[in-house]
Amino acid sequence: MDGFPCPRYLIPFNTRELPLRWADVLVLGSGVAGLSAALHAAEKSSVIVVTKGEAQESNTAWAQGGVAAVLDTHADSFALHAQDTLVAGAGLCDEAIVNQIVAEGAECVQELIEKGAEFDRDEDGELSLTREGGHSASRILHATGDATGKEISRTLVERARAHPRIRFLEHAFAVDLVTSHGECQGALVWDHGQGMHFIAARATVLASGGAGRVFRETTNPRVATGDGLAMAYRAGAELLDMEFMQFHPTTLYVAGAARVLLSEALRGEGAHLKDADGVRFMVGLHERAELGPRDVVARAIVRRLRETQGRGVTLDLTHLDPEHLRKRFPGIDRTCRSYGLDFTKDPLPVHPSAHYTIGGVKIDQDGQTSIPGLFAIGEVSCSGLHGANRLASNSLLEGLVHGRRAGRCAAERANAALGGVAHLALEASGDGSGAQRAEIDIGDVLAAMRSSVWRGLGIERTAQGMAEVEAKLHFWAGYVLPHAFAGPRGWELQNQLTVAALMARAARWREESRGAHYRTDFPEPSDAFLQHSSQSRPQEALK
Repeated sequence: MDGFPCPRYLIPFNTRELPLRWADVLVLGSGVAGLSAALHAAEKSSVIVVTKGEAQESNTAWAQGGVAAVLDTHADSFALHAQDTLVAGAGLCDEAIVNQIVAEGAECVQELIEKGAEFDRDEDGELSLTREGGHSASRILHATGDATGKEISRTLVERARAHPRIRFLEHAFAVDLVTSHGECQGALVWDHGQGMHFIAARATVLASGGAGRVFRETTNPRVATGDGLAMAYRAGAELLDMEFMQFHPTTLYVAGAARVLLSEALRGEGAHLKDADGVRFMVGLHERAELGPRDVVARAIVRRLRETQGRGVTLDLTHLDPEHLRKRFPGIDRTCRSYGLDFTKDPLPVHPSAHYTIGGVKIDQDGQTSIPGLFAIGEVSCSGLHGANRLASNSLLEGLVHGRRAGRCAAERANAALGGVAHLALEASGDGSGAQRAEIDIGDVLAAMRSSVWRGLGIERTAQGMAEVEAKLHFWAGYVLPHAFAGPRGWELQNQLTVAALMARAARWREESRGAHYRTDFPEPSDAFLQHSSQSRPQEALK
């Protein structure tokens, strides 16, 4: 990025002076992708799983909507699921990857069930399949109605904790990927007990999730600060399609409350979007009305808010069966009641929020990045499945499929390297420019950054708005990135500034509207941009 002061490493270090841990395979992240990789890698190798919070704390655990898979081949097909994915992706999907994940997904879901995952079933004991926006068939599995991610996380965490070759390092922060001779050798990791140490690994799997917290309005948990994206960029990995951030149309919009996701499945059950005058404004805007693709619905909400001078939009379920709603969505029911709302009687105030980071680290079909020894899977990666707009409930499926593939490949690499010697004598020194600087108010910069990114890189974008946010990001980065922080809050801020700048640069380059990226100054798609944006750190900066 021109003029962006991005150091290779956030802190100076010398591996000969740091405590050392060793694993065949190092997994950074404990969502569905990371734990799937860990379990499959552990079939042949030793594994360390590093996670910022508790093992259960990830975007996976927050996922309400479900996991998409073709399990009823009489009413559905792999070809139909693939076609729905390609349509949502607006011309930028990798068709071979789409077919691969759709085809292998059903087997991975069956494996998950065998591991103990309990999905909702009908009165006959058969898996209950529902439908969500953008899908042309009922193929979404849920658990306890609206706690699918939590159930998947529970299953994988329990299995991983019980595995004799998997060790967890919780409440730990991966600061940087360590590279030598062009290959990834592991990571610098900080935790409260041991401070900074080096985890050396023959294969490293980046499964750190997305970057929704870069935006002021987001459904993501506090850990989703884009650390893996920034680490991979600093290490020299290629990143694709960073302009594409999916905004979920319906999050609960109550003053003082977190932006709680109101699942797509609510609209799948028949919920209506209405403006302040009670008008169902999605009717006539899209053939599937409220079940249109997320980008279409999110933009429609923003426009209706503008047309009605911001008087609000609601998700109305009051015409549906109350008993069924409470049974189907117990978690959402509890959440609404905690804010004094009864979703069987009260229309729910909603607003779009940043939800899923579509772009990420470029990978192949096995999760291998452009750096030997480094794999990336899940939301931190860009596999080609989602294209310009993720189809609802495909993310958990991708995590299962690429977690299995990357875990196995990482173990194979580790076993093939048994006898080799890792380059452990590594040293990086800072430029010293941060040591004399005044103390930085991290919270103040972070709040300003998130607000600026929401305004300039939100649902509707313009050249002027993006130029303004880029200028601010470069200004803040000028004194924040060289600063020598001593803990996770500062490193997270540095990572978020880096990721936001990558997003802004890619969005400014894409002078068209496609999928989740919408520009009011270029409102139509252009064949000239039927290509991926690509960014990587200049080679001279990697020395």
